[in-house]
Amino acid sequence: MTEQPDIPPPSPAGRPTPKLPFELQSDEVVLLFARRHWLFFYGYLAVVILSGIVGTIGLVLLVLSTVGFDGLAGKGIAAALIAWAGYWGVRGYFHWYRYQNDIWAVTNQRLVDSIKRHWFHHEMASADLVDVQDMRVVREGILHTMLNFGDVRCQTAGEVPNFVLDGIPDPKRVLAVVDAARDAARRALRDPI
Repeated sequence: MTEQPDIPPPSPAGRPTPKLPFELQSDEVVLLFARRHWLFFYGYLAVVILSGIVGTIGLVLLVLSTVGFDGLAGKGIAAALIAWAGYWGVRGYFHWYRYQNDIWAVTNQRLVDSIKRHWFHHEMASADLVDVQDMRVVREGILHTMLNFGDVRCQTAGEVPNFVLDGIPDPKRVLAVVDAARDAARRALRDPI
């Protein structure tokens, strides 16, 4: 029989515990805090920036080559360009906001998935570790393999049958942390002090 690995310490020395969108229970400790891989943020942000900049430059060149910025038509087109750049700026901001507020936390008692898409939205799901039955790591594709990110899929006995941690960095380590925490939670239920 192999010995189960110990649960890693809550956070490395000198690293502050992040602000969580939920209250910890009295004896609950955060073992792992994660966001999606940085590629999900910077990849989309590059598309937003390119769309905003390239679109704005293209419209400016089109306007200058046809009517110019003189007169009422030019001022209307200049206002449209400002609105276009503002639109892409707002999209970039909300993408950043969602990335910062799309988190997963593994505690010694549960898995928590929390997402805020905008200021007036908050969705949170939680699964007790003792309800986690099967887990697997899914990592497909060249980028996923080279940059070491993928999905950790947990099948639970709870209300939500599948708990998925999408696009998470180092999914094998996350799986090991969840597995060790789940086994410790089950031992604590079986052998109360």
